[in-house]
Amino acid sequence: MALRFHNTLTGKTEEFVPLRPGEARMYVCGVTVYDRSHIGHARALVAFDVIYRYLKFSGYEVTFVRNFTDVDDKIINRANERGISAEELTDTYIQDFNNDMQALRCLPPTHEPRATEHIPAMLTLIQELEAKHLAYAVDGDVYYAVDRFAEYGKLAHRRLEDMAAGARIEVDERKRHPMDFALWKSSKPGEPAWDSPWGKGRPGWHIECSAMSSKYLGQPFDIHGGGADLIFPHHENEIAQSEGAKGCALARYWLHNGMVTVEQEKMSKSLGNFLTIETALSKVSTPEVLRQVLLSSHYRMALDFSTQKLAEAEKGLARIYETLARADEAIGDGTVDVTDDSSFILQFREAMDDDCNTPRALGLIFDGVRHMNRELDAGQITEATILRSEIAKMGGVLGLLQEPPAQFLEHQKQTGLAEASLTPEAIEALIDERAAARKEKNFQRADEIRAQLAEQGIVLKDSPTGTTWTVK
Repeated sequence: MALRFHNTLTGKTEEFVPLRPGEARMYVCGVTVYDRSHIGHARALVAFDVIYRYLKFSGYEVTFVRNFTDVDDKIINRANERGISAEELTDTYIQDFNNDMQALRCLPPTHEPRATEHIPAMLTLIQELEAKHLAYAVDGDVYYAVDRFAEYGKLAHRRLEDMAAGARIEVDERKRHPMDFALWKSSKPGEPAWDSPWGKGRPGWHIECSAMSSKYLGQPFDIHGGGADLIFPHHENEIAQSEGAKGCALARYWLHNGMVTVEQEKMSKSLGNFLTIETALSKVSTPEVLRQVLLSSHYRMALDFSTQKLAEAEKGLARIYETLARADEAIGDGTVDVTDDSSFILQFREAMDDDCNTPRALGLIFDGVRHMNRELDAGQITEATILRSEIAKMGGVLGLLQEPPAQFLEHQKQTGLAEASLTPEAIEALIDERAAARKEKNFQRADEIRAQLAEQGIVLKDSPTGTTWTVK
């Protein structure tokens, strides 16, 4: 099965055929750095990180570009509120963003340009549009003339007349059409500003992505991605700018991830359910738990984020890592090279070729873990070694199972202990007391100790060699 993507532009699932054989060029809209990134951002970032990883896994030489919007109204207003420069504000939040990406195990893109570093390219593009009568200047501002681009609305599958009739548009008598949008904004006192043919000012939001994508990827390129909330107007406007100026397609495949709700409500600061990535990470023992939740739904579908899903992912990952630890103990240093035609890898590729179906891929990993447990029970070390290597390979594409199993389990145990207010020494003492009670046939006391630990989230596992414990 060939790799296929659902293309928002055509509304169809299509085989991925890059413009240059063996290469894949992808642009994904990044964040506006005026605040900490939230789990809605995390959804998009992890989704396209997996697409990036899978393209590489599939043998493509990938050029991946993801930008920073580091100049806009929100940035300027926030900086003025704090009495600092816009650059100082954005530098701080870019560093926070990088920390979040490292925690979420997201690979760095090939290029990560800032809008403010590409003003000359934006000015050139605006002048091209002006020369083609697709843009017009008014009092130092420059607008795009949407009614002069015949295909406006093709990504959102809407007609210009319908959009204009149903939109809430700020009235500006200077516009020739109510849907016209700003390419360049004249400067106001206290705002960052750059010289331009129309006077000092700054770029509109949409023009930056058109300029930066073409600089690093050329035009057309293969994949353009982002959240579904960007389809209109941001991506629609990018198409109008880039295709209007160059006379050819901007991108061939348009991929969009679904939105995130929190406990079945829209995420909002006013509702008190606004979750930054930093806050979400503080609720889990390791970042892989959050990453698994984000991959548990297909990237195009809506995802409802909840504490229950975090707890389920925590337990699921713990079961996997417990089996991996068991396998590593049995296998020792044994490893094998896994070929792409092995059973589990073929099934994994089939799932991922189906528009990067991560829920199916995760299900295969759980199947592999159950199979590996059976092989270990039967003493089939060679078969278990193959499965261990296959699971590691699949986990690498999803950005999961990257920790040494013993380290993951110890971290989870310590996190659980902190929540339970117990020390390992206290637990071991109770286990010793329970063993003594059982030896004396005082089973009532032994059961009381098991129940006492269970209330604290400590699960005992008895075996012929003794009793071990884990944190629930």
